[in-house]
Amino acid sequence: MLNPFIQKLGRRFVLSGAEETALSEASARLRDIQPRTELISEGEVPDHVHLIQKGFAGRYKVLPSGGRSIVAFLIPGDFCDLNVSILGEMDHCIGTISACDVVRIPRSVINDLTDKHPLLNRALQWAGLVDEAILREWLVSMGRRSADQRVAHLFCEFLIRLQTVGLATENSYHFPLTQTDLADATGLSNVHINRVLQELRRLKLVVFKERRVTLPNVAAIQAYAGFNPNYLHLHPKAPPTRAL
Repeated sequence: MLNPFIQKLGRRFVLSGAEETALSEASARLRDIQPRTELISEGEVPDHVHLIQKGFAGRYKVLPSGGRSIVAFLIPGDFCDLNVSILGEMDHCIGTISACDVVRIPRSVINDLTDKHPLLNRALQWAGLVDEAILREWLVSMGRRSADQRVAHLFCEFLIRLQTVGLATENSYHFPLTQTDLADATGLSNVHINRVLQELRRLKLVVFKERRVTLPNVAAIQAYAGFNPNYLHLHPKAPPTRAL
């Protein structure tokens, strides 16, 4: 399998052989992490960054009541905590959802990569900005989209993000999330999320089978959710860029 982070960057940047080699070497040591395992906790001061190479993880806050709010889903090719060291301690938790292959890269290695390879520095900044753009879109969903649209929008987002790293067909992908995960990410109760999923099935916008999501009519569910992928900043038809 190709390095998913290199695949993702390749949608926007033309990496040299030396840059790809440097990234591959930095992310070569994989750790097999079991499902539902906390990678880093709120209050910790990280000296490494985590890169997801396989599986699904999440960024979340745990409330005093014990409830959980998922504020990001992390898929192969995503850094979990790239710039957290600038802030000092973690203000949220990061944990696996499915079994994951995770790379733990020392902060010193990241600094060395960005110092020696200006394009990689720009590419990592782009990745961080896309994470912020996704969070903004989630805020729009929580504030202005109906529950059904909110969940449909998330399925559309997963399709594009997983296609980018070669993990989705034109309309389907592996989906290890539970209804509780979806509820925690969309601000809905388990009962409500169940009703939403039934409605999306009834409208024939989503099919679930053996932990796989299929969107029978991608254009229809995108229109239903009001989905515009511009916030993912992939621009697949635009010419790739290099740092000047």
